[in-house]
Amino acid sequence: MKTLLRSLCAAAVLAAACAPAAHAGLFDDDEARRAILDIRSRLDKLENNLSSGLAAKADKTTSLGLSDQNEQLRQEIAKLRGQVEVLANELANTQQRQKDFYVDLDTRLRKLEPQRITVDGREVSVDPNEQKTYDAALAQFKAGDYRGAGSAFSDFVRRYPQSGLLPSAQYWLGNAYYAQRDYKNAIAAQQVVVKNFADNPKAADALLNIASCQTELKDKAAAKKTLESLIAQYPEAPAAQTAKERLTALR
Repeated sequence: MKTLLRSLCAAAVLAAACAPAAHAGLFDDDEARRAILDIRSRLDKLENNLSSGLAAKADKTTSLGLSDQNEQLRQEIAKLRGQVEVLANELANTQQRQKDFYVDLDTRLRKLEPQRITVDGREVSVDPNEQKTYDAALAQFKAGDYRGAGSAFSDFVRRYPQSGLLPSAQYWLGNAYYAQRDYKNAIAAQQVVVKNFADNPKAADALLNIASCQTELKDKAAAKKTLESLIAQYPEAPAAQTAKERLTALR
């Protein structure tokens, strides 16, 4: 009986050690815990069977020897229980590390995924790299580095032709040229906004910027025509009110 018990106990420990390696998944805590509980249940039954068997077979001549064997086996069972507890603790720690790792990985991956943002009143999907490049270019413009901003926005337009930020980038490219007194390139850049993004709120502002460039170039007739076009196409836009005021000044 002692040999049989040791074999069963050894098999139980082996099952506890192998179960996580064979079946552990990303989040299989329940499965692992069930395996450990099963081992504990087997040990309980083994101990009960041992006690029952000894009680049934005990007599006056063998009771002392059986008692010693019983105590030894109980100690071995206690040792096995301790090993099960250690395995359970190690499994829990390993799975917690796995969870922490994958939570961190998921967070990092989400940062690389396109984000939904609102630009000029519209929701668009923007890649994090697009947003970073756009923000850097705009920061240069606000800092007064118009040449650097112009180069940055020009690069953005080239690299991200399908970006939801493209209308704004094209508009600020025109403003960067205007700030450098490069009126011809400013007009060309803003005309792209008017032509390709006519339904974008930036289109009205682009027309106003074109009119300003034409005024700087002393082309009063062209400036007047652009302002009239702005008022006709975008009568509700804030830029339309400014256009009306400028028209009055040009007459």
